[in-house]
Amino acid sequence: MLPQTAAPHPLPTSAEAALATRLAAVAPEAYARSRNHLDGAVTRLSPWITHGRLELPELIARYRLSGADTLAFEFGWREFFHHVWQHLGDGILADVRPGLPGVPYQPTLPDDIRQGRTGLPAIDRAVAELYATGYLHNHARMWLASYAVHLRKVHWRCAADWLYGHLLDGDLASNHLSWQWVAATFSSKPYLFNAANVARFAPPDWHCPGSAIDTDYPPLEALARSPRALGPSPGAPGLAEPALLAAPPDNLLDPRDHLPPDSGTPLTLVHPWALRAGPGPRLGVIHLPFHRRFPWSAARWAFVLTQMRAVTDRIWIGDLRQLQGRFHAEATLNPGYREALAGLDAVLAPPPRWLPEPPRLCSSFSRFWAACGQPSPKRRWHG
Repeated sequence: MLPQTAAPHPLPTSAEAALATRLAAVAPEAYARSRNHLDGAVTRLSPWITHGRLELPELIARYRLSGADTLAFEFGWREFFHHVWQHLGDGILADVRPGLPGVPYQPTLPDDIRQGRTGLPAIDRAVAELYATGYLHNHARMWLASYAVHLRKVHWRCAADWLYGHLLDGDLASNHLSWQWVAATFSSKPYLFNAANVARFAPPDWHCPGSAIDTDYPPLEALARSPRALGPSPGAPGLAEPALLAAPPDNLLDPRDHLPPDSGTPLTLVHPWALRAGPGPRLGVIHLPFHRRFPWSAARWAFVLTQMRAVTDRIWIGDLRQLQGRFHAEATLNPGYREALAGLDAVLAPPPRWLPEPPRLCSSFSRFWAACGQPSPKRRWHG
């Protein structure tokens, strides 16, 4: 039973303070100047944006942004990826375009990458930071993706699934289409990086002098287009990869989380991508079939459940298709959640968007940006 008068759990002071600190620290002009650097003034708001705690229209208004501002331009990439997701659906989980011809890719991510012991500092530092914080600067994400796909010949999909599970801000469209952008299955050419690029944008302990990437771009592109794969450097120390879990760990659960809600009470269902406060009664929902397919780290489970308990009366964990009653909910494109919500007796509201949705699929960001009436883009996002 879900008491109509139950009070939501308040967010822990530390969680409230973390978001308030991040919001106060955002400086659009500093972002525009330094966002390409790993120690630049990036916002780090993406976990709250991904999970619906913050909305892009709200952030555009808060910082008085227009499409001419670099920060708004970068927000536009998320809108573009979701535009493509809207049109292609689960097609974003497979090659959107043919990949590089004649290149065989292995279907599993090697242990040395998962354990951060490739011997390439930029990659091993990225993996260590990912496990420690659940976050990576976009440059580090692109370097990691380029190394895995083009130097080690790992298929982008298995690597994208792995990264998605560990990121606090993992978003299927943004993550998987970015990997495809690097792999040249959602772009016209492979994204490559070299030691000079790392030295320009990363701290010294990330630098890679004398390594396989300490060369010019033509030989790296030749390697990317060849069937030859590099191996790891011997002797690098390894990390223990945090487990990816198909359900929340026991220490995060409440005894009521598996009790069915009152089917006679109209409820608002709050799923992991719509974690905003609103009128009650409100039931947080975890649809386990999705998470068996896309497991999360314990850190991501903790982030989501903390936010969810703060904006709901309680949480229910199971298969959404088993729920009976009348509901309101926000629609989502996440597979499993999407179909289960559509099959309920539910009024579904569209997720909030900043930019208008073009009627036809735009094959590139520049076409999408122009179709939304925004200024011509100047550069690709790096952070």
